[in-house]
Amino acid sequence: MIDIFVKGGLVMYPLLICSIIALTVILERAFFWIREDRRRNQPLVDQVLEMCREADWEGVRIAVSGSRDYIIRILVAGIVHREFSMVKAMETAATDEMIRMRRNLGVLDTMITVAPLLGIFGTVIGIILSFEMLGSSGIEHPQVVTAGIAQALITTASGLGIAILSVFPFNYFSSRADHAALFIEKYANSLEIVYEKLAQPASEREGKSHENQGPRAEKSPRRNPAAH
Repeated sequence: MIDIFVKGGLVMYPLLICSIIALTVILERAFFWIREDRRRNQPLVDQVLEMCREADWEGVRIAVSGSRDYIIRILVAGIVHREFSMVKAMETAATDEMIRMRRNLGVLDTMITVAPLLGIFGTVIGIILSFEMLGSSGIEHPQVVTAGIAQALITTASGLGIAILSVFPFNYFSSRADHAALFIEKYANSLEIVYEKLAQPASEREGKSHENQGPRAEKSPRRNPAAH
């Protein structure tokens, strides 16, 4: 590997930096999602929504104490600001969570783009060197030209390898963030609906229930044809 790295020329050093950065981001995001999966507490989320249906805000405060579930954090932000702007509070908390979930993905995306370009750059340099050596030594010494061709192939393969091995984790982490956004939207909407039902006056709820039932049609008495 060291011999191949040396034959790749100076472009291999930026490619090495790109590979280290990409590997660091992949490991950091992998540990992040492992930690978030361990913190998830779906039964507690369902329990909080049930307590909100009963307007048991003190019970919610006690139940969520110590929880590090990101769904719980967003719901708590809405509950705390329920009398002012529940939706805005949950949107702000959700934005903070999405920033956490997408952190460093832009760096990984940049490495996926830059690595193949560096490989092509190394290829061009290798071909230029090959033609220079070919012009100075002639075709009588083809082994001199092969050094530049080897450099071109090594840098291209290295750049493509870094990009290929990085694109799979990038797509996985992006999909995890997208799925988390869907879960956040689902439970935030559920809490909003529950609170709107609680905030609605009882008389208005009863009026709407009567409207949904609608007026019952009166049955007209049947005529007996035999009577005529």
